Amino acid sequence: MADDSNENPVEEPAEGNIEGNEASEKTPQDEQGTQETEIPKQVTEMPADMLAGEAESTDNMEMEPQLPADKLSVDVATPERQENELSLTVSSHETVTDLTEGPSEAREETSVVSEILEDIGQDEQQVPTEPQWESKAPARLSSSTNLKQGMQQIGQEAQESDRKNLRDKDEENSADQEILSIEAGAEMSCEETESLEAPITASSTLAEESSLVFSATPGLLFEENEHIKTHPISLSWAFGYNSSLPVYSLLDEEQRVILYVSSHSAVIHDVHGNRQYHLQGHSNSISCLCISEDRRWVATADQGPDNLIIVWDAFSGIPVHTIFGSHPEDGVGAIAISQDAKYLVTVGASKIQRVCIWKWTSPEDKPMFSIELPPAFGYQSYIVFNPKNHKELVSNSKTQVLFYMWDTSGLHYSAPPLTDRTFDKTVGLFSQSVFHFSNLQALTATSGGKLVVWDIVCSPSRPASLCVKPHNMKAIKLMYVQKDALTVLTASDSYFVTCDVKGHVKFYDGQLQLVNWYSHFKLGPIQSISFSKSPPRPSSNNSNYSSSCTINSQPFIIRNFILSTRDATVLHFTAKGSKLDKLMEEAKEAVNAIACHPSQPLIAIGSHCGLLKVWDYMQTKYLYSRIFMEASIQCLAYDPKGTFLVAGFSDGSVYILDSISLEDDCKEFKYSRGPVTHISFSHDSQYFATADEKYSVTVYRRILKNGERTWEHLAGVHSHYKAIRNIIFGVDLDSDQPRLLSLGEDRLLVEYDLGSSSKDNLAILRRDRIEQSAVPLCLAWYPPFTPEAFILTANNKYKMKLYNATTKMCRKSLLGPTYGSPLEKIQILPAANSQDPQKRYLAYITKDKVGLQILPIDGNPHKSLAFICHPGGVSNLASSYDGCHVFTAGGNDRIVMKWELNINALEATVSLGGEDLIPFYNLLDGGRDGEFFRELEDYFYYAQLRSQGIDAMETRQVSTHIPLEEVPFVMRAMGFYPSEEKIEDMINEVKFSEYVDTGKQVTNINLGDFIKLYINHRPAFGLSMKEIQNAFQVLGYSSKNGEIVINRGDLLEQLQCRGEHMTEEELAECLTTLLGRNPEGEISEQGTYDPSGAAALIEEEIPEEITAEIFTADILGLPIPEPDNTETGKNYELPNRIGSAES
Repeated sequence: MADDSNENPVEEPAEGNIEGNEASEKTPQDEQGTQETEIPKQVTEMPADMLAGEAESTDNMEMEPQLPADKLSVDVATPERQENELSLTVSSHETVTDLTEGPSEAREETSVVSEILEDIGQDEQQVPTEPQWESKAPARLSSSTNLKQGMQQIGQEAQESDRKNLRDKDEENSADQEILSIEAGAEMSCEETESLEAPITASSTLAEESSLVFSATPGLLFEENEHIKTHPISLSWAFGYNSSLPVYSLLDEEQRVILYVSSHSAVIHDVHGNRQYHLQGHSNSISCLCISEDRRWVATADQGPDNLIIVWDAFSGIPVHTIFGSHPEDGVGAIAISQDAKYLVTVGASKIQRVCIWKWTSPEDKPMFSIELPPAFGYQSYIVFNPKNHKELVSNSKTQVLFYMWDTSGLHYSAPPLTDRTFDKTVGLFSQSVFHFSNLQALTATSGGKLVVWDIVCSPSRPASLCVKPHNMKAIKLMYVQKDALTVLTASDSYFVTCDVKGHVKFYDGQLQLVNWYSHFKLGPIQSISFSKSPPRPSSNNSNYSSSCTINSQPFIIRNFILSTRDATVLHFTAKGSKLDKLMEEAKEAVNAIACHPSQPLIAIGSHCGLLKVWDYMQTKYLYSRIFMEASIQCLAYDPKGTFLVAGFSDGSVYILDSISLEDDCKEFKYSRGPVTHISFSHDSQYFATADEKYSVTVYRRILKNGERTWEHLAGVHSHYKAIRNIIFGVDLDSDQPRLLSLGEDRLLVEYDLGSSSKDNLAILRRDRIEQSAVPLCLAWYPPFTPEAFILTANNKYKMKLYNATTKMCRKSLLGPTYGSPLEKIQILPAANSQDPQKRYLAYITKDKVGLQILPIDGNPHKSLAFICHPGGVSNLASSYDGCHVFTAGGNDRIVMKWELNINALEATVSLGGEDLIPFYNLLDGGRDGEFFRELEDYFYYAQLRSQGIDAMETRQVSTHIPLEEVPFVMRAMGFYPSEEKIEDMINEVKFSEYVDTGKQVTNINLGDFIKLYINHRPAFGLSMKEIQNAFQVLGYSSKNGEIVINRGDLLEQLQCRGEHMTEEELAECLTTLLGRNPEGEISEQGTYDPSGAAALIEEEIPEEITAEIFTADILGLPIPEPDNTETGKNYELPNRIGSAES
């Protein structure tokens, strides 16, 4: 093994926030040098099963007061350095952290979490002031019974001590430490300084023996009976995990339990029991996690808006502490927990990273200390505590290692320089760092296959008081250990452990001498290694352990460990017998393709890496798989009989597979012009159609050829000019023949004539433009609640529409779910046998949520709900054949989630919103008793007067209805200005609402139905400034001042010639009214407006070049939004303008 060292590097370390410190430049990973010669090892056959040891707590480790003899540094130990080490200890008068002293009543209020943490391990730098409290506290509780008994014993002894020695709380004295302060030091408030060593206050929600946290034991999560599902949608299983985050070992014997992250949930997975427990609480994807040494506490953090840090009890699954807004800029990029589990450290994910120290066992939600790091240090992606001293930490980016220390004066750091010039050797990029387990040194692994050794280096000329951590840490040695890049560096017992990009695991002793290695795993790059909490059990026969590569060849006895790789494989290694078991092998690239079997509990999952897996989702058991090396799987579909599974690929090819064996039923087809995005089967399994990214639809049919049934390509057609959103087959009610429709972002609904189509000629029956300005996003056949057949669509304006299946007339527009983004996909759930035929349900996905909608749709917002499923974006939706489960695919997060549905809970939520018109009253400004509703009643009455004639002298006939002809005028009076097409849709919706049942047209509308019509047709979020600015971007041009403007003449021409063009008289009347020159507002009687003088007025009042602000404020009369509100799309409702115009 080559040793590249230099005792006297010339660079001086950067300290604190000293400006001007430049980060090291990136260096290539490869280097010519001496390669390591590996000793051949005996490889043992890998059995399938194994047993593992029960987890135990780790004892406290005392800090060494003197330099150990086996120190790796080439420098001679000096008295100054010994004095430096001793200066890090704390006075014996310092009180014990987290112990509540005082009367017994106060102690009974103490948090159960803090009591448990006292048993995890006391701070090695503190001496207890009450020996009676500490002397009998168990240092290790190996079982749940001992844990509970020990906690009760502690409480009883504390109460006895209080009754005997009731006294005031002693003052806490802490020793001063002589540590160099940094000019731009850490941020710490006076309150935080005073409460640094304060005891944990009580938590009312954790009341000793009644607390689930207090009584929790390992494995409790999976011992309890199944909880009653109270939510309409509950996460049941997560297929896949985030392979860029570590996988941890929680239990390793009878219950082999691991911890990993799936999207925004942490998953506790019992491998042997085939069970999962989900730690749900984040609204963003989890970005980092860590676990305590005793595997009791799990900390998770995320990135994004409203980011959180949550500490969980791994025994009960209960969140015991939540920190809000810890890093409000961009969230958390790295997290670690101290050896005694009392402190957390987090590193922000923003450009200017902030490092925070948290005492999470305290109710305070502010960090004890925080400090900002210059961007020149690079993105610090890894941080860890010193297991011997929680006041020391080390972090690293790819180019810079930082050392930290905190005390009562704040958090300090040092940035020792290390470049290729330091040792005149290529260093590589840093991956992970770790503290030495037996001295004051630290190690960092690099992509160049090297280990950097850091140590305190103090010049003899400097005072001994200044030779302290972290400011004197320097790189003293650069050790070449292998050719391949190192990805993981950690310590286990008395070994350093490295993992690399080739899947090798190597063990080194404290002198960095190779002790053993495993190079036969044949894995991809290793992302993490997690050792069992249980140490190896003593045994008289150690022959089953592999031998070390040392001279004496002693049995190499280590803990079992979990390996996770970057290509989404998780393995368990049993040291005794060298058994390697594969626990999980998931997709390593995006997952967009999912399909459920039509009659069995099977789900097929396809990924971009070509992996196709079939699961039994009721047993959550993997069944069979196939890997396609040619291209990425884009979509999947089962035929209605469950015989075939069709897969569409990114290269345009289509494979027809046997649904059981996944073998090819026939040769693949490749007629699509681009990646296949959608597949749909006809009801009789005789046709299937595909859509691709090149806007084409291709149809295949099943034929009889040479006495055998087989598939052939029928024809394809380029039917759209924008992306195709959906293709569906239906059934012709007269002939029982299949119908095929496609919907595109070009707003076209295209129906194909399969009966008239022939080989290479796909006939189109009709094209219908179904939207005027909105973009349709999804399509489904509406259940037959009435004799009239409907097609259901949803658009990007949060509207759902019903179209007559034959005429394609819009029969009803309804307000859809409004949960942050429009509906992307919808699917009608299959009806259960015992279900009321008039009770059907629709599942849908938005950008990041999955939801349920009760049918029939009427615009009631309480009939739908949604839950976050994939914060990074959900790409696909599928439902089980019985309608009890839905599945969502997360695309780039590589996760598929199974959701259990509880229809009864969904129905219960509807009743909470009220009946009849109550939900719709609540959608009006001010509700039923508000001013808006009173104005609506006045307008409704005025519409009756208008329909009977303003100048009529006869007795007025007041009723609860108004003629349909008055609907547009009342809508405009309420501030909603529909287009002529929308007016026609509203009139037709009411006119033909009873036609199927009675054969008669409706000619008037009552107030209740008008409110529903208004709620369902008005814009879901009103008019926003952002929409106006977008219109100017499309229609306008840049002026000399750089503003986007529209020429006045061009605007008038566009209004008269494009879209629903206005006549010259209508335009003149509209503009004079908006400009306040028509005092009566809209003319009550048609044909009485005099347009003379309008042209001169328009030229006088409207400038030659019109900006979005001029158009909004001077013409429309709307308030100009503040600059901060422009980007958020703040809505400005039109009624404000109506009032000003009429005045």
